[in-house]
Amino acid sequence: MQSTQETFGYQKASREKRDEGVQRVFSSVAKRYDIMNDLMSGGLHRLWKARLLSEVPKKADLKALDVAGGTGDIAFRIHEKTGSPNITVCDRNPEMLAEGRTRALNKGITNMTWQEEDAQALSFADNSFDLYTISFGLRNVTLLLQALKEAHRVLKIGGKFMCLEFSPELSPSGLQKVYDAYSFGIIPRVGGMVTGDAAAYQYLAESIRVFPKPEALATLMREAGFSCVRYETMTFGTVALHICHKI
Repeated sequence: MQSTQETFGYQKASREKRDEGVQRVFSSVAKRYDIMNDLMSGGLHRLWKARLLSEVPKKADLKALDVAGGTGDIAFRIHEKTGSPNITVCDRNPEMLAEGRTRALNKGITNMTWQEEDAQALSFADNSFDLYTISFGLRNVTLLLQALKEAHRVLKIGGKFMCLEFSPELSPSGLQKVYDAYSFGIIPRVGGMVTGDAAAYQYLAESIRVFPKPEALATLMREAGFSCVRYETMTFGTVALHICHKI
C-alpha cells in the first residue's frame, strides 16, 4: 500500500522538499497556531480533542508521548486529566516547541519534557510509553507507514495509540462543495490576516484532501503492527479519531 506522501499540498515534491515546506509552514504560523485553530474550526477542535481525552487512561503514573504536539495543547489536557509528571511533547519544529514551552511556564507546568523529534525516526527506546497521541500532525509526515511503525515500536505492550486527524471524506457527500469553498476560499484569507501567511493555510487545506481516507489509514495502522484498530468520524466526517493498541 502507498504509504509515502509525495506531494506538498497538491504539488509534487520530493521527501526533502516536502519536509522543508512543512517546516516553513509551521515556523511561520507557530505564534498564532492555536488562535487559528479556534477560528478555523469555530471552536469545534475543543470538542474533538475532548473526545480524544475521554479515551486517555486516568493514571497518575501514565507515560505519555504527544507527537507533533508543538504548542502543548493536547499534552496540557493530558496533564490536567492525569496529573502525570511523565509527559513528553515532541515536534520537528523548534518554533512550535518554543511556543509550547512558553505556554507551559505561563501555566506553571515545569515537569513536562519537550524534545525536537522526527516522528519517522524517534530517539526513544523500544517499549517506552503507555500512550502515544498525535493530533492534526500525521498528515504532515511524509513516510506514514514508517511513522506508524515508530509509534508501535516506542509503545509498551498493551500501550494505546490515538490519532486525531482531518478526513478528506465527508458525509453526506453533498456537503463537499460547501466545505471546499470554506477551506479554499475563507481559511487562507483568514490565515493571511491573522498570521501573515495565507499560503501556509492553503497548504493545510490541500494536505487534508490528499490524506488517506479513514479506512485506508486504519489499514496502514494494521500493517504497522497495531491491533484492535477502530475509528470514528465526527462533524459530518471532517475529522476522524483512530484508536488502536500494541498487543
